[in-house]
Amino acid sequence: MDDRLERVIRQQLRKAGKQFEEAKRAYAEAKDDPAGDGAGAARYDLPTDDEGRARIVCRRHAERRAVAVDGEGRPSCFESGHPDCEGCAEDVREGFVETW
Repeated sequence: MDDRLERVIRQQLRKAGKQFEEAKRAYAEAKDDPAGDGAGAARYDLPTDDEGRARIVCRRHAERRAVAVDGEGRPSCFESGHPDCEGCAEDVREGFVETW
């Protein structure tokens, strides 16, 4: 294959990959807080930032995060099946999650 053609194909594949990741991220953000009003954080009485995202301390990574919370008490960083994430979601629902 011609080097120039190979370079063009690689560039187009990278561009398509970036577009895909941006679309995936946008979809996930909209799914986590469809109305964009931070209702999940308000429902569970969590402190929020200026954008309505809940300010919680991640149990899995031990760091402060501002994340959207869905109606079922799952932060946007929630990973199903991970014990720390499952415990965090449970704590959000029960009102015992660490916040900042």
